[in-house]
Order: sequence, then C-alpha cells, then structure tokens
Amino acid sequence: MRAEVQADVEAIRGSLDLLRRHLDWDQALRRMAELDSLVENPDLWNDSGRAQALMRERTQLTAAVGECREIEHGLDDAVTLIELGEAEADQETVAEGEAALAQLRQRAAKAELATLLSGEADRSDAYLEVHAGAGGTESQDWAEMLLRMYVRWAEQHGYKVEWMEESGGEQAGIKSATVRIEGPNAYGWLKTESGVHRLVRISPFDSAARRHTSFASAWVYPVVDDRIDIQIDDKDLKIDTYRASGAGGQHVNKTESAIRITHVPSGIIVACQVDRSQHRNRAMAMDMLRARLYEAELQKREEQANAENALKTDIGWGHQIRSYVLQPYQMVKDLRTGVETSNVDAVLDGDIDAFLEASLAARVGNRRDAA
Repeated sequence: MRAEVQADVEAIRGSLDLLRRHLDWDQALRRMAELDSLVENPDLWNDSGRAQALMRERTQLTAAVGECREIEHGLDDAVTLIELGEAEADQETVAEGEAALAQLRQRAAKAELATLLSGEADRSDAYLEVHAGAGGTESQDWAEMLLRMYVRWAEQHGYKVEWMEESGGEQAGIKSATVRIEGPNAYGWLKTESGVHRLVRISPFDSAARRHTSFASAWVYPVVDDRIDIQIDDKDLKIDTYRASGAGGQHVNKTESAIRITHVPSGIIVACQVDRSQHRNRAMAMDMLRARLYEAELQKREEQANAENALKTDIGWGHQIRSYVLQPYQMVKDLRTGVETSNVDAVLDGDIDAFLEASLAARVGNRRDAA
C-alpha cells in the first residue's frame, strides 16, 4: 500500500476515534436502546412535547452512530479492495479502492468538523432573515438570489424550510424575508453566515448594461424551545397588524392577519404572515422574538460580539463577509477565511459547504487561541 494511501487510512481511523470519543460510544449505544424502548410505548404520545423531544434526540443520535458505522464499513471495504487488487496485480481495482478511500477521508473530515458544533444552541433549528441593502431593484433582486441560495442549501441537506414572512420588491426580488430552517445542527452550520453579502454583475435591469454592485444582509438566529426561559414583558412590546404580501393565493391582501412585533428595549423587530390566523401568526412571531432575544444573549457571551454586531450596522461597503463577482470575471470569495471558488453558479445554487466549514473551523480556532 502506497504511503499516500496509508496516510488516508490513518487519517480516517483518527477521525473515527475522535467521533467515538465525542459520542461517548458505549453510552450512545445504551441511550439508543433506551430511546427505542421509549418511543415504542404508545403512552409516550400523551405528552406530545416530550415525545417530539425524544424523537428528535433519537433521530440525531441514530444519524451520528450510523455515520460512524458507515465510515468504518467503508474503510474496511476500501482497504480490502486495495489489498485484493495488489495481490492480483489489478491496477484498476487498486485505483477503485484508492478513489473510494479518498472520498471517505473527505466524509470523515466533515463528520469530525461537525463535532465542533458543541455550542449552546448549535443543535437548534434556525431562523434566517435576508434584507436588501440600498439600491432599489438591484439589491432587492440580489436579496432574493441570496435567499434562494440558502433555501437550495437547506433542501440539498434534507432540511425543511418554512416561510415566515416576505416583503416583495417594488419591481423584482424582495425587500426582506424570514424563513425557518429545520434540521440537525441547522443553526450551528449557518450561524457564521450573518453579515453583508456583496454582488458585482452586469445589471439585467440596466438598459446600458453597466456593471453594478449590490448588497444584501443575512442574519441567522436559533429557534428556542420551552426549556429555555426568556422573560418578555408585555409593556415592552409594540404589536402591529397588516395585510400579507407575496405569494399566498386569495388570502393575500384580503385580511390583516400578518403580525409585526417590536421589542422596544432592544429595538428587535420580527414579523410573521405564514398563516391565515392572526392568532397563530402572533404566536409564531413571539417564538421568533424569544429566539432573537436568546441569540442576543448568546452574542454577549461571544468574544467577538462587538465585531459581529458591527456587521449589522450597515448593509454596504466595509461590512461585507463575502463577495460574489459575476463580471468581469467569476469568483466567490469569503473575506474572513480567504476561501474562494470560480464556480459561482454552483454556489448560488446552494453549494456553500466549503465556506461554512472554513468559517466554523476558524471561529472555533479563534476561541481556542484565546483560551
């Protein structure tokens, strides 16, 4: 076995050891058996909240254990294939095994990176807000493109996306929108995406075909559950109703069911228009407000809180975290980590894992350096 191939094998084994330690392997297997027994009891569903929490824990634990087992089995299969090919002097078989091993190393490295998602809210679902910057139609169209990028990323990872609120642009695109992304570690993966995103392109709205620079911001915060107590005083709230806008069939612009809540002390504003019921929209908006206040508290504990808050002060020059250049050349570059790619079509279609992984690793690395 070549030295490079042996290095892949050792790296995968090292990742597996780390994953098992992170899971506390024996305890994880015992807990899986316990959860399997609990969910088979029909009385569990008498308490739907507890049942959903246990099912969520079971799903996450099953996925983590299954990932370890699949990597381990894949490693055994690839090594066996290489050894068989070498014994029979079959280079095609050896090459097939080495290619499988290289892919497995990437998968193991990504699984290892996921163990860094150990923050207080990393396992939570996420709310994602997108806002257009100054610039009218140009920025509003870019905001819609940016939102689509995140929705496509979520769909590719098997996450559920629920639209909470949308304010359409005057001619195209959106002024703002909020979606809820549900899935394992949704907030953990997306939390470093908060900031300003800059687009450079030949404008499709400019008859002179000039190059334009547009800005849009993304803001990510965790969905909180009932176990996290967030105190909100009614006298601190300003509640407005308005007619829903955007796609929504006959209900849109017919009744004032959409809700906007302003938390006066913090200045935080949330809105929801997902349901026909004003009461349900209000309940969901309050959930969003609790999540925003919780995220604000988490930010206070972050060593980089001041720098991150500065990102939200202005959607424009000097505050961007990533640039997307479509003309005169094609390049997407993260200004924090230096990660870049010329495949802008893939990025805008949701292929942003390289950026998420690099920013997450850098953020964790900064914490360790400061410790």
